[in-house]
Parts: sequence; structure tokens; C-alpha cells
Amino acid sequence: MNILVYPGSFDPITIGHMDIIRRAVKLCDQLIVAVLPNSNKKAAFSVKERVELIQASIDAEKDFTLAERVKVDAYHGLLVDYCRNVGAMATVRGIRRESDFPYEAEQVAANRLLYREYEAILLPCRPDLAFTSSTIVREVAKYGGDISGMVPQVCCDYIFKRLQLKKQPAEVKINGG
Repeated sequence: MNILVYPGSFDPITIGHMDIIRRAVKLCDQLIVAVLPNSNKKAAFSVKERVELIQASIDAEKDFTLAERVKVDAYHGLLVDYCRNVGAMATVRGIRRESDFPYEAEQVAANRLLYREYEAILLPCRPDLAFTSSTIVREVAKYGGDISGMVPQVCCDYIFKRLQLKKQPAEVKINGG
């Protein structure tokens, strides 16, 4: 069985992530979407919430192939250990723009030092999704903006309500006015 792992923080899942999932599942027998914590980021959603949002997004597709061949999991530890444990032949990563490539290449090189058989497949995103990121989703939702074109529809309300500011900032007065 050919297994691929699509690792990420998915904080929250975006339509770009879903596009990579749809495309990557065509390359394997099983795709594991692995929610891994990123120590460089403060997460807006718990790992449990992220797993549930991803699963809801996959279920909402009503696509037998996705439902049967995509598994959502969470893992704390080294990606290479996770890949070895599940018998993955490679990981899949999305590249939004060419500036993402050096970081991804560095990660591949580091992972190969830890696990000689490690391989990675880098999938370029669709041009219309190149500027959609979880960071942008969080910022837009925080200030009450429309995120419906950035995240799977089934998760839109939950993400928006969860991230929207509970209290709007005080009005700024300039020059005593």
C-alpha cells in the first residue's frame, strides 16, 4: 500500500489545503493528513479542533475516494518518526509561491539526515490560491472580514465565530478630537 503523509499545522484548514488533499489522494492508496504542532507558532485552534475541522471538510466533499482513502491524525514528535511508524513512502507539501521552496528544501534535507529513506513531493498550489494562508484567515476573521472564499464552507461559521474579536478595540482619538 502506498501511503503519503500531508503534514501541517492546519490552523485552520483552508481551501488551499483542501486542494492539495484532493490532488495528493490521486497519487497514493492512502493519504494521512497529519496535524503536527509547530513550535514556532501559537495555535489559534487546539489540535482536536483542527482534526475535527479537517475531517468535517473531507466529509462535506461527499467524495467516496476522499472518505475512503484520507485519514486525519494528530502526532506530536518528529515527522520522520511518524512517517516511519505509518509506513509512508513520502510526504506531500504545498508550495504557494517560489519563496516557499528554500524553506521546504531545507526541511527535506534535514529530514533526510534523520531518515535516509525520507522523500517529499512538493505540489505547487493553484495560482488563485497562492495568497490564501491560515495566517491571513485568522487575521481577516479576527476583524470580522469575510473568510467564506478562504476556508471550506462547512467550517466557515465555526472558524469565523471562534476567531472574531470578542470586544472591538476602543475608538482612537487623534489630537483630542
